[in-house]
Amino acid sequence: MASETSHTINLALQGGGSHGALTWGILDALLEDDNLIFEGISGTSAGAMNAVVLAHGFAQAAAQEKKVDDARHLGRQLARQALKQLWEGVGTMGSVGKMFWAAPLPGSKQFLGILNQFLSPYQTNPLNINPLRQLLTGLVDFETLANPAHPTAVPKLFVCATNVRTGRGKIFSGEEVTADAIMASACLPQMFKAVEINGERYWDGGFSGNPALYPLIYETKSRDILLVQINPKESDVSPDTARDIMDRMNEITFNACLLAELRAIGFVVRLLEQKRLDADRYKHVLMHRIDGGEVLKPFGASSKVRADMVMVRKLFDLGRERGQHWLQENREHLGVKQTLRFTENVG
Repeated sequence: MASETSHTINLALQGGGSHGALTWGILDALLEDDNLIFEGISGTSAGAMNAVVLAHGFAQAAAQEKKVDDARHLGRQLARQALKQLWEGVGTMGSVGKMFWAAPLPGSKQFLGILNQFLSPYQTNPLNINPLRQLLTGLVDFETLANPAHPTAVPKLFVCATNVRTGRGKIFSGEEVTADAIMASACLPQMFKAVEINGERYWDGGFSGNPALYPLIYETKSRDILLVQINPKESDVSPDTARDIMDRMNEITFNACLLAELRAIGFVVRLLEQKRLDADRYKHVLMHRIDGGEVLKPFGASSKVRADMVMVRKLFDLGRERGQHWLQENREHLGVKQTLRFTENVG
């Protein structure tokens, strides 16, 4: 799908376990538009995996094409192929019983779930086996990604992980984006040992930024940020079982930092519109959102660990639908006005 007008945008990709396959479908739809240019991508957990694999496609294209426009065109194709390889790899491992989202299966999901309530991953997974690491390192050329032939043809990456010692978010970018950084961003502390990088230990980025928006504000020129949100904001039911309570707690926890950032952005935008802030000093961000969380409500938070091919393909199809619908309804507003209503959607 091509459009007459080119627009440069930033992507903010939320994490959510195997629900990241929905983001794959959304990205596939966006990558079909030959006139969308991605300047920066901020991602956390599964969002970080989607981000790094997408950027890898563009880095590979930049190594093959001499012209930036040609590299971007080929990059869209290679990014779609790479994302397909990632999620079909996840689905294959899940279908043959080797893993549910990121975690090796010692016997059954139920058994591992019970163990995780009473034992740490230092006891249940002493070898720190993570099937996703092997899949990711076999797919992404991190060296080429760190030193692309045409830097402007490859989206800037911002990967969020949580520093265990300080509790603060750490943004990995540029040459810092390694397999370790991606694994740190997706490190659920109930399942995996903390990932050590330069003497610091890191857990899942969802605790501190899911995803972090501020790097896209300060480190890119584009005003447009498209948020792909896959954690439901609201629940239609009052949880009363242990599983439902835990599911809702996870949804709230992994949306909290994002909502705080959106409130801050909304506040600055209002002051800029009221001419109470210097427009030369503060960036007037145009926020947009594809709300995948609404689509995923019926699945429940516990389905984030389901990673079989049937689930992955279903989420991909739903994501493509969602992405295509958003483009039809909102693409004309890029560069013109924000389409996320802060008062209704941030709270």
